[in-house]
Amino acid sequence: MFFHLRRLRQVRDVTANLVCACVLSRLDYGNALLAGLPYTTIAPLQRVIDAAVRLVYGLRSPDHVTVAAVELLWSPIEARIQYKLICMLVHLTITGTGRAPSYISTLLQPVSTLPGRSTILRSATRSDLQAPRTRLKFGERAFSVAAPKVWNDLPLHVRTISNTDTFKRRLRTYLFCKFYDLAYPCSDFM
Repeated sequence: MFFHLRRLRQVRDVTANLVCACVLSRLDYGNALLAGLPYTTIAPLQRVIDAAVRLVYGLRSPDHVTVAAVELLWSPIEARIQYKLICMLVHLTITGTGRAPSYISTLLQPVSTLPGRSTILRSATRSDLQAPRTRLKFGERAFSVAAPKVWNDLPLHVRTISNTDTFKRRLRTYLFCKFYDLAYPCSDFM
């Protein structure tokens, strides 16, 4: 019996890997365009993640998937959008590794470079970015507005990491804990 239980565990692991390769990778492919949209618009994508969790664990439709998603270490759609689009692009731009497009650096302006603010504001010493004001709700979806807001909300100890691999790991941990209401720092899982 234990042999069969171990074999079934392997099938679940293979199913999870297949779902990651075939479904979640496609979900992550174009989600950069979804930044700033209301949750009602991206809710169908979250339902895809929930259905994938149900498939891997063999859960029925009325069963809750949060515990299983945490066990699989699959982030919700909002965390995936923030991780991929905003935080990683801003980090690559700020660290100057040359892997971010050059036009992105023109959209991001550190508060410390603004005239008269380099010594007055605490935000200048915390490596905050200037978030331009917009009159329309639609304007908040622009990268030049959304990126500084999300970046400034990150904890300082995550923002100041210069190594990209360490930044990715800590950022995923922070967003995972934030969106699943877990105590941060939860275990470094990636």
